Amino acid sequence: MNKMLDEEYIKEDFLLKTKTARELYRVVRNLPIIDFHCHLPPEDIAGDTLYANMAQIWLAGDHYKWRAMRVCGVDEQYITGQASDWEKFYAFARSVPKMLRNPLYHWTHLELKRPFGISDRLLNEYTAESVWEECNDKLSSRDFSARSILRNMNVEVVCTTDDAVDSLEHHKQMQGDASLTMKPTFRPDRGMQIGRGEAFTAWVGQLSRRSDTDITTVRHFMEALRNRHDFFAEMGCRASDSGIEEPYDDEYTGKEIEQIFDKAMQNKPVSVGEDRKFKSMMLHELALMNHEKGWVFQLHIGALRNNNTRMHRKLGPDSGYDSMGDPEMARPLSRFLDRLDSTDRLPKTILYNLNPTHNEVFATMAGNFQDGRTPGKIQHGPAWWFLDQKDGMEKQLNSLSNMGLLSHFVGMITDSRSFLSFPRHEYYRRLVCDMLGDEIETGLIPQDRTLVENLLEDICYNNALKYFNLE
Repeated sequence: MNKMLDEEYIKEDFLLKTKTARELYRVVRNLPIIDFHCHLPPEDIAGDTLYANMAQIWLAGDHYKWRAMRVCGVDEQYITGQASDWEKFYAFARSVPKMLRNPLYHWTHLELKRPFGISDRLLNEYTAESVWEECNDKLSSRDFSARSILRNMNVEVVCTTDDAVDSLEHHKQMQGDASLTMKPTFRPDRGMQIGRGEAFTAWVGQLSRRSDTDITTVRHFMEALRNRHDFFAEMGCRASDSGIEEPYDDEYTGKEIEQIFDKAMQNKPVSVGEDRKFKSMMLHELALMNHEKGWVFQLHIGALRNNNTRMHRKLGPDSGYDSMGDPEMARPLSRFLDRLDSTDRLPKTILYNLNPTHNEVFATMAGNFQDGRTPGKIQHGPAWWFLDQKDGMEKQLNSLSNMGLLSHFVGMITDSRSFLSFPRHEYYRRLVCDMLGDEIETGLIPQDRTLVENLLEDICYNNALKYFNLE
């Protein structure tokens, strides 16, 4: 079982079924990567971290892998527990053969091939030790430090996801680096969670200190939030991001928001209706701030989080117990966007849906609010989280193409906490080349290579560069 493969698994024509697809892929394979949404730790980029081993760079924080390992019956001590790094890696390797047809199987072997160059064996319990040793040996070299990996993967711009109260000290540290641009993304989600009691008031305390504002009223709260928004702009921020379960568009008055905020600051219970009103206010005001600065408003909509109460108590959030939600989407999203558009203050907006049944809803909703001035102003966002796999990506590309314009699409993201996740951009580029190559060969798209190649260069690189004002 520890034998070398007769031929490598991830070949040069991986996912590229036709001659035309393979020729198209040559046009985009070496384009730089603009990763405009990820969760990489800025301190690791600024500090050019060296990772001790594959468990630390590959498994830590990766809830995709954790979920799959749990399905395989792996005990939690080998996932998030006290087992050694080698034991955790071995437990993952033993699970990989069970992952056939799950995107993890593709990602695992793509990430071993790039950047480690391992393509002569499949990962399993028999090859685990050789893969562990070979990768760890490379990780000990400065050629495999955090920034070296980014350079190796041809990453030109990386946009991190940063809490509104973050100091951005690591972004300051990176401002003089000519080889890599690291931009912060303003994410005030914890400031929206007014129903979380002491967790909310603790965050308000952090906001108060960071903005040097005495916050006793909701007016002070919003002034402090704007202060942070301004600071992020000074640090080169180009976008905000909000992760929400559903579009919040409840009606509210200024007096109601004052009363809700006062209750929360006194640690009094906030009702579900009050929570929704406050979130509706926050999203609207954030959109207005973004419009003023020309930022992109990213809305990741539809995750039902922390479903497993027992494991949430044990491990906390972002530990692999989230899933797709199915709230009402079309009417509230329409009302939310229309309220902003009615005063011509709707910012450039990317709508990310997590439930694939909403693909066509989001694709057609984006078309309602294009303004005729900004190409692709409202985006049906790239497939993310549970959908950033072959089927999910193809469905998103098809719904976007059928009901919008693929030509103005901003392209793929990693949405990842791992420095080894950048082959997801390669995966996207291969898939889109395969789709277009097939349609050229079947006559659905004309045999005009310049036309198609220009489109590919746009949706793999140029559009994101322009949309986020990174030129």
